Amino acid sequence: MSINSKHNKPDVLVIGGGNAALCAALMAREAGSTVLILEAAPKEWRGGNSIHTRNIRSMHNAPEDVLMEAYPEEEYWQDVIKVTGGLTDERLARFVIRASSNCRDWMQSHGVRFQAPLSGTLNLSRTNAFFMGGGKALINAYFRSAEKLGIEIRYNSPVDSLEIVDGQFVAANVGGERIEAKTCVMAAGGFESNREWLKEAWGVNQWGEAPADNFLIRGTRFNNGVLLKQLIDMGADSVSDATQAHMVAIDARAPLYDGGICTRIDCVSFGIVVNKFAQRFSDEGEDFWPKRYAFWGRLVAQQQGQIGYSIIDSKVLGRFMPPVFPGEKADTIEELAVKLGLDPEALKETIRVYNSACRVGTFDHTIMDDCHTEGITPEKTHWAIPIDTGPFYGYTVRPGVTFTYLGLKTDESTAVHFNGKPSENLFVAGEMMAGNVLGKGYAAGIGMAIGTAFGRAAGVSAAKAALHQEEQVSATT
Repeated sequence: MSINSKHNKPDVLVIGGGNAALCAALMAREAGSTVLILEAAPKEWRGGNSIHTRNIRSMHNAPEDVLMEAYPEEEYWQDVIKVTGGLTDERLARFVIRASSNCRDWMQSHGVRFQAPLSGTLNLSRTNAFFMGGGKALINAYFRSAEKLGIEIRYNSPVDSLEIVDGQFVAANVGGERIEAKTCVMAAGGFESNREWLKEAWGVNQWGEAPADNFLIRGTRFNNGVLLKQLIDMGADSVSDATQAHMVAIDARAPLYDGGICTRIDCVSFGIVVNKFAQRFSDEGEDFWPKRYAFWGRLVAQQQGQIGYSIIDSKVLGRFMPPVFPGEKADTIEELAVKLGLDPEALKETIRVYNSACRVGTFDHTIMDDCHTEGITPEKTHWAIPIDTGPFYGYTVRPGVTFTYLGLKTDESTAVHFNGKPSENLFVAGEMMAGNVLGKGYAAGIGMAIGTAFGRAAGVSAAKAALHQEEQVSATT
């Protein structure tokens, strides 16, 4: 049933077509509301960044189907604290953590299937539930469910502007069409594909470069941040800052958009990473890759030329998910340096100094082992073993932006706030508010946890607000 056969305007307008948007739409429909989804992308590219995901970080107090052992609330919270450096709203972070423990039955009721993790998937078998078929399958399942429930979906429908009066949603404008709704959920992503905004945020570095010129966009090309910018300009309260993002060190050969998960280089913690001068610049062994991989993109972005090189030897092969595309391979360090475009003597000296500093105890890539360096800066605090066994491998990396953290301030109701006051009918979910939880840093699967928790909550809030409007109208007629 089309929404227009029952109402001249939908109860709930959902702007976006990714995980958070679909969770909101489905929950609002289950609550009895009529729902319209506006997806900026064409049908074949629907789903935003969610199509590139693989899993959701899930709290659980005992083993559950595909989840091993336990991952209790307090441990999850400590992980959030660690990756964000404390730049997080504890109340909202715990809201996400608790919601992650009870959403999977609902997800499965809408066709999402889970699978045991693949071997080598970043030590995530205890903390993360993997989607059968990945994020694309999850998105397709949600869209199928939405269609069955009578939710109207419009593709190729980027919203140009919103009409907001005194903090209340009135209408959305799409290519000359004005669409009114009783309530609105915004889940249209960050601004990562808006190159000009990225350049404005990152500015010019000490070498006279615009770092954002060398950023690749791991996700969708449709997240331009048009509505995010408009709302902030209108006085909506915001969180985080425009340079903070889920930013990964990815294969420098990746496409400008939609490279997704397969462009990631996962071997950083098993070797060293150097800049264009063949110098190390950070601790490669600081923490497990699931908690640190999204930090390395930012580190590379801060290097001259926004480029880095991950170097490993043959001893560590098989201990990480291999890159989809092979890197450079050589029998000597000098030969590898030439293939990577680095100064052979400089790289050879960096590795000599590193090897001499390694204090090898018991190497174990599954725990924070005792293999570390002494007497060099930066130190390597775990998994420090000499790079001495050929052939040697090198991967050129650049910053890959997944999504930006500058977003709209909210609370558990998911309402957008204007000057500290929550809107009665405008709600937000997903990347547009993830900065409330992620002031910086990232832990694998937490983006999907935020999107699912706040998407579902936004759908409930929007449906309640629409019903309240209906009751008010009925009372005055």
